[in-house]
Amino acid sequence: MHLTAFNAASPADAAGVVRVWADIPGWVDAVVAGRPYADVDALAAYAGDLAAAWSPEDLAAALHAHPRIGARVSGENAEAAASRREQAAMTTAADDDVAAIAAGNAAYEERFGRVFLIRAAGRTPGEIRAELERRLTNDPDAETLEATRQLAEIALLRLRGSVTDAPEGTE
Repeated sequence: MHLTAFNAASPADAAGVVRVWADIPGWVDAVVAGRPYADVDALAAYAGDLAAAWSPEDLAAALHAHPRIGARVSGENAEAAASRREQAAMTTAADDDVAAIAAGNAAYEERFGRVFLIRAAGRTPGEIRAELERRLTNDPDAETLEATRQLAEIALLRLRGSVTDAPEGTE
């Protein structure tokens, strides 16, 4: 979507776009209310500044849209499509990485009471596995902070992947 289209979209349509980045109602509303943006960098900076203040409750609110790492993502909505793109490396993961990540997901959910969240885009299955194993040693407060930061990385990556300064057809 071109930034001018995002800036001109109805509040409901713009909120539908932003919700794919991170489904945190107050954040979605603030990003939409901040329009118009001069460029994508300004949009990303504002969204990132707001994301820096996310709470554990915001993290919990957003997690419903995030599947387990390595799980087959179903659905045809924008969130599902984004998750499939971000976890593409898992489709070719070695069996030992798949098994270790599945076991790690279960241990993480038992320890922290939520799905393991990581910016998977740009990471190999081995890197995801290593991060999962490392983060299992975090204390709950440190892990909540780390998971919230990962959510912000995912949101900003999705933002930059869906809004462009370039005119339509020239990206």
